[in-house]
Amino acid sequence: MNIKKHIPNAITCGNLLCGCLAIIKIFEGNLILASYFVGTALILDFFDGFTARILNVSSPIGKDLDSLADLVTFGVVPGLMMFKIIEIIRILNLSTGSANSDIGAIGIENPVYWPPYFALVIPIFSAIRLAKFNNDTRQSDSFIGLPTPANAMFICSLPLVFNLDYLFFESENNFLLSNLILNPTALIVLSLLMSFLLIIELPLIALKFKNFGWSDNKIKFIFTALCIVLILFFQLKSLPLIIILYILLSIVNNIFFKKKV
Repeated sequence: MNIKKHIPNAITCGNLLCGCLAIIKIFEGNLILASYFVGTALILDFFDGFTARILNVSSPIGKDLDSLADLVTFGVVPGLMMFKIIEIIRILNLSTGSANSDIGAIGIENPVYWPPYFALVIPIFSAIRLAKFNNDTRQSDSFIGLPTPANAMFICSLPLVFNLDYLFFESENNFLLSNLILNPTALIVLSLLMSFLLIIELPLIALKFKNFGWSDNKIKFIFTALCIVLILFFQLKSLPLIIILYILLSIVNNIFFKKKV
């Protein structure tokens, strides 16, 4: 039996395992650790394809397995993460007495608190995105629409940026922040926006280097340099900014550079 052909699939299964562990930690309320599992899965997701190319063992089964693992780790997990974040913000508001009118959401008249359920559009649109990607021959040199790993990285980095595991212990300091940024309305809009970006017909730069010439890779070099600066200044809190930068530079590339190629 040729062992090496199973190595990329084993790495993909590691990606899936990380996704399952992240889901467990989300249910337990440990969003920080769940975010780290997603970060580990991102690394494994890169290396499964890289390993398959190096070993020359790419296969249709590997491609399908990769999409199935990505649906869990980069589709279901960010959806549940957003669901849990909205629930946490609601509990925080109730504990500070800022949302007394919301008490009915846990009573008989209104047994369901509905805002978190909007987050479930994320796994739905992630599945659509992955199905389109598997059948789209245009995405060899660039992506069309936001890749699911990038979307997951953006959403799952929010607990790292805002220290959501500790909001209950720092409610007074974070109250203004939760009202301005981390509020159900803003998070619902963010869920819908990120889901839309998954399927939009917007070409985004692929970070593969066919050569290292400046003229062919100027946007990639600029993006890499700015990412390094953001990471040096903000560490893990730079992750959402990197995704926003990625989208903005892709738009700049489409307007100013792509037409010239």
